[in-house]
Amino acid sequence: MVDFQYKDSYDVNDLVEIVRILRSPGGCPWDAEQTHESIRRDFLEEAYEAVEAIDEGSTEHLKEELGDVLLQVALHARMEEEQGSFDLNGVADGVCKKLIYRHPHVFGDVAVSGTGEVLTNWEALKRKEKHQATHTDALNSVARSLPALWRAEKVQKKAKKAGFDWPDVSGAVDKLSEELSEFKAAVAENSNVEEELGDLLFSAVNAARFVKVDPEAALQKATEKFIARFRRVEELAGDRPMEDMDLAELDKLWEQAKHQA
Repeated sequence: MVDFQYKDSYDVNDLVEIVRILRSPGGCPWDAEQTHESIRRDFLEEAYEAVEAIDEGSTEHLKEELGDVLLQVALHARMEEEQGSFDLNGVADGVCKKLIYRHPHVFGDVAVSGTGEVLTNWEALKRKEKHQATHTDALNSVARSLPALWRAEKVQKKAKKAGFDWPDVSGAVDKLSEELSEFKAAVAENSNVEEELGDLLFSAVNAARFVKVDPEAALQKATEKFIARFRRVEELAGDRPMEDMDLAELDKLWEQAKHQA
């Protein structure tokens, strides 16, 4: 039995202590074996589950999932503490200093007219802080671990700050049509298909940005719509297995499902 004080209510300091015990000799063998790399995916999954709780509007679920995210932070910080690098307090110190630095209109004497100016100042301070001397440096700073649609959108927004953008949505739509034609040609020739598909998706994100649609959310909704219609097709098929039907029959059922939605 480990030396641990049980309580009716715990705080962040208790979490730090529990994680320390779990990774110490006599603690949990699994926790002790983990590395930054081994739980990298866990971190991403917990963050997505927290977002799902936000989408659900469930306060209790959100509290639980934020706890799981906090656990991931505590675990990574503990790993670094064991190496003598930094601990959770060091993480908090860093983000506190960052917030103070990037809010001179709150913690300093800078005056702002509104949210737009706040965001402009934030970006300028961030570039200075990250030593981003060029616009390309800013584009390269966008995390490659982001979902591809979101990363493309962020890169495009940073390019816009350099003046590299169409004046309105028509340019983005025309480019999308152009990329679709190039993708069709690539498929027909069976050449550069992946590259041309990437260009098409990148252009679709650009069009989404102009009409103020989150491309990730739009694709998620399209996927949910597909699942709902697919379910209806399967229901309409009745006792016949879908795999025994030809495409023409399935298309007919799909059109029925589409008009019933």
